[in-house]
Amino acid sequence: MTESLMTRIARGEEAAVAEVMEQYGSLVWAIARRLTRNPSDAEDAVQEIFTDIWRSAHRFDPAAGSEKVFVTTIARRRLIDRMRRLANRVQTESTDVLDELGFHTPDTAAEISVEAERAARVVARLRPEQRKVIELGLLHGLSHSDIARVTQLPLGTVKTFMRRGLIQVREMMGIGPEVAGAEGDA
Repeated sequence: MTESLMTRIARGEEAAVAEVMEQYGSLVWAIARRLTRNPSDAEDAVQEIFTDIWRSAHRFDPAAGSEKVFVTTIARRRLIDRMRRLANRVQTESTDVLDELGFHTPDTAAEISVEAERAARVVARLRPEQRKVIELGLLHGLSHSDIARVTQLPLGTVKTFMRRGLIQVREMMGIGPEVAGAEGDA
């Protein structure tokens, strides 16, 4: 029976690290790509995951499961940690971003400034969960899927909150669908 890669890594064999990356690299990449927002985030996550595998190799127990299960478990945990960090960062930024948009800069037309402030006040009147979905989508540029992951809401709920929230904002601002459509014609 051959010695496990994890045992060899725990012993400090550099060749074993390369073998683990070769053997499990595509698996870790697939998991990271599915659970991150873009390829750059996935690359960072993969690096963190393999570093964690290297540090945790001494904890591998063949009786508890295969190396593949061990690697997958570490990848999953590391990605969950990354998603939680992202969620915490987004939560602390949420409404502060509206204050930082700089509505009163000298090069901004006065009427745009007034409309932007009015829109910010209207968005602030929405239900908290609806406001959060709109802020994550419009101010942070997250996709519906990313918003669902961050807020832990079902994807359909996120889409509904976004659609209904934007409709409410238009209604409260007195902007009808015909006005919104006409802007593109001008």
